[in-house]
Formats: sequence, structure tokens, C-alpha cells
Amino acid sequence: MAEGGREPSLWERVCAEYEAQQPQFPDGPESKQEYVSLELGIAQPLRMEQFYSAPAADTSVQQLLSTPEADPLPEPPDPKTCPPREYLEYYIFPVLLPGMAELLHRAQEEKCFERIRTKFIACDFLTEWLYNNNPKRKDDSFAEFFSIPFVKDWLKDHPRRPTPLSLLLSEEEASIIIQSFWRGYRVRCDSEVQELRQWQKKLREEKNIVKVVKEFWTKQEAKGCDTGACASQDLLLVSCS
Repeated sequence: MAEGGREPSLWERVCAEYEAQQPQFPDGPESKQEYVSLELGIAQPLRMEQFYSAPAADTSVQQLLSTPEADPLPEPPDPKTCPPREYLEYYIFPVLLPGMAELLHRAQEEKCFERIRTKFIACDFLTEWLYNNNPKRKDDSFAEFFSIPFVKDWLKDHPRRPTPLSLLLSEEEASIIIQSFWRGYRVRCDSEVQELRQWQKKLREEKNIVKVVKEFWTKQEAKGCDTGACASQDLLLVSCS
């Protein structure tokens, strides 16, 4: 019983069973399960007692997400009048649980369990997956996250900060940048290269290339003005003659 003598809710029971069991995430690709289609999942609800039953939780999930049984399926309840528990079991969990499993597999591929910061955003992936696997959109083409209509409307009013370049680079690209910077640093530390850099710096200070270029264009502009004045005088003499 929950606090105050009331019966625990469905969410409280699920959390309690999860904490008691703590199922392990599969380590290798050979332990990945095949998922049933969404139409089959909606027709055959996921019972909470089967999904979280101990001690054979993994076996029950494997059996549940594999080939369906030959028993006749019950009629799905009316989504507008059925209790919340039946609504979750018939209409929410058959779609949400496979999406959560795919989310965990993708997070493992993106090394989210090994690094503190990654470019992978779990909410974006789950939103895209649920939108594209919605039974009402089974005949529509795949839509990327940023092309989903309600996502575009939300980001229009709530723009995101750009993703840092350190999260966009792959390991190979990042290693190339780091190695090239380190090789350049080691070359610049060479005594002969240091002497050359000092000579170039002194030459720039003595010649003052900015000042030289400015004086050059000043002389060119002055020559242009003198040539223009002579041409005007010649035209004036020709018109008076």
C-alpha cells in the first residue's frame, strides 16, 4: 500500500518492480530482439505482468516480441471509454516500448554510455521514431526530425543554439586536427624556424607594409588627378578655338 493507505498507482508499481529487478541492457548485437509490427502490437497488448514479471523478464520479453500466439485476440477496447490501464496496454506500450528499445540501441551505437557529452539527443530520436512509426502514417514516407511539421513550428518560436563543432566531428576528423596542430607546434619550436620567424617579424616592422601600400596609392591618386586636370585644360582650349 502507498502512503496514506491508498492503493499504489500503475506508475508506482512499475517503478517498484523495476527497482527490484534492475534488468541488464544487452551487451552485444547478438542479443538484440526482433520487434513485432505496430499493427500486431496494437492488436495484442503488452501486459505489465508479463513484461515486468520476475525472474524470467528477458525470456518473457523475447517471447512477447517474437511470433504471436495462435490464441484468438480479444477485441481492443474503446480508447475513449476504457480505463487508463487498458489504454496504456493496448495503445501506448505497443508503440512506446519498441521505440525505447531502439533508443537504447542507438544510444549504445553513439557511445552515450562511454562519454559525458555526445551529439545524440534522445528526445529528438524518440520523437522522430514515434512519428514515423505511427500507425496512422504507415503509408507516408520517412520524415526527418527537423522536417516534422510540429517540430518546425516549435523551433520557429524556440530556436536552438548551434551544436558545438567538437560534437559534430568524428573521432578520425578530431584526431587529424589535433595531430596537425601538434606537428605544427613541434616544427615552430625548432631553433632554425624560430630564427626565420624572428627575421620575418623584424622585416615587417621595418618595412611597415601597410604604410608602404598607403603611400603608393596616394601617389597613384595624385598622378590620376594631374592627368585629369591636363585633359580638362586641353578640352577647354579645343572648344574655344
